[in-house]
Amino acid sequence: MRWVVPVTLALALSATPFLLHGPQARANGAMFANGLLPALPVPADNPQTDAKIRLGAQLYFDTRLSADNTISCGTCHDPRTGFVNPHATDTGIKGQVGGRNSGTVINSAYMRYQFWDGRAGSLEAQALGPIHNPIEMGETLENVVRKLNEIPGYKEQFQVVFGSDVTTDGIAKAIAAFERSIVSGPSPYDLRLMGDARAMSPAAVRGQHLFNGKAHCTPCHGGPLFSDQSFHNIGAGMDRPDPDLGRMNETKDPADRGRFKVPTLRNIAQTPPYLHTGAEKTLMDVVNFYDRGGIPNSNLDPLMLPLRLTAGEK
Repeated sequence: MRWVVPVTLALALSATPFLLHGPQARANGAMFANGLLPALPVPADNPQTDAKIRLGAQLYFDTRLSADNTISCGTCHDPRTGFVNPHATDTGIKGQVGGRNSGTVINSAYMRYQFWDGRAGSLEAQALGPIHNPIEMGETLENVVRKLNEIPGYKEQFQVVFGSDVTTDGIAKAIAAFERSIVSGPSPYDLRLMGDARAMSPAAVRGQHLFNGKAHCTPCHGGPLFSDQSFHNIGAGMDRPDPDLGRMNETKDPADRGRFKVPTLRNIAQTPPYLHTGAEKTLMDVVNFYDRGGIPNSNLDPLMLPLRLTAGEK
C-alpha cells in the first residue's frame, strides 16, 4: 500500500520496526511479511481500502478530535515510541493523568479484546472510547462529528470512503482501518522457525528454552501473538491502597478482581514501560517482577510462583 503522510509522520514511521500493510499484502491469504502470524482478521462490514486507511491516519493524528484541540490518538500511541506513551500512564486534556499505561497499537488487530480490561470487543469500539473519555480527549462524539463536518476536506473524504457526511460510525471504522494496518514484520524468532538457524543469537535461543521451560511463560504468553488472549491477576498494582480492579470493573465478577489482559510480546522491546501500571521501566524489571512471583493478593493467579532464576538466566 502506498499512502501520502506528512513529513513528520513519515519520519516517525520510518524510525520504527513495523510494517504498514494494505489489502495487496493479503492477496490469496499470503501473510509472509507477518512471519507466523495468521491472516489478519477484517470485519465484513469494514473492509480495508487505501482511501479508508489514509482517512483513518488523518483522524488518528488530528488533535481536533479532543475538546481543547490538544490531544490526538497519536499523542498516547505515538509511532515514534512503538505506538505507546513512554510514560507510565497517559496524560489527557488539561493535564489530567490517567491510571493505566497506554499499551501498543501494533498488532492490536489480532487481539480479541481491546483495552486492559477488555471492555471493547473490536477496534471500531475501541476507537471511539478515548474521544469521549473525560480524562483523555474529553469531547462528545456529537461535537466531533459537527466539527469535522465543518471541514470541507473531511466531508469530501467521507463522501468518497463512506458515501455520506462525517458520522460517528465512519470515524470509528476509519480509525480502526488505520490501526488494523499497523502490523509487525517478521522477527528473528519467526525467521528461525522458517528455517534460518542463525536468525536468533545463542543467548536468545537459551532465553527461548527458559521461556518455554523453567520460567513457564508460555501458559499465558503462547501462540503466534505470545498471548493467550485472556485475563490474569499477576498482582501488578494490587498493593496500592485503592487498586485498579481491572476486568472485574466490566464483568462485576469477583473472580476477575485484579485481572488484566495478557498483552502480546511482539515488538515488546520497543514499547516500554510495562504492565498496565507502567511501573516496570525495562524488560529486566519485568523479569525481576515475575521472578519474585508478582505481588501477593487474594486473587493472585496460581501460575504466579517465584521462579528462582539465576542472574545469567534473567
